[in-house]
Amino acid sequence: QVQLVESGGGSVQAGGSLRLSCVASGYTYRSNCMGWFRQAPGKEREGVAAIYTGGGSTYYADSVKGRFTISQDNAKNTVYLQMNSLKPEDTAMYYCAAGILPHGGPWWGVYEYRYWGQGTQVTVSS
Repeated sequence: QVQLVESGGGSVQAGGSLRLSCVASGYTYRSNCMGWFRQAPGKEREGVAAIYTGGGSTYYADSVKGRFTISQDNAKNTVYLQMNSLKPEDTAMYYCAAGILPHGGPWWGVYEYRYWGQGTQVTVSS
């Protein structure tokens, strides 16, 4: 099993920043890709960003490119999502996920990930 715990969510005004953290524990070798997803009320869960933990390759949804950065600290088994220039449409519950994926994708696929955290709420006001 792999356990994932997210933190760092909160309420900010548009244009602000937040950094989300996801700490992984357990059999972390059972995953090679860590992703961040988000789900707004009434909407489907969507992929935001992903990082392949071996080589460090990163991928982003078009909606967050240039604003969000995913990174990792292997020594701490932690993945981060730095979110800058936040917009009201970024408001959602953000989830961390882990899985074994082929390189190049489909990193955005919800069903590609076996392990999920409980989520952390991000609210951006205008």
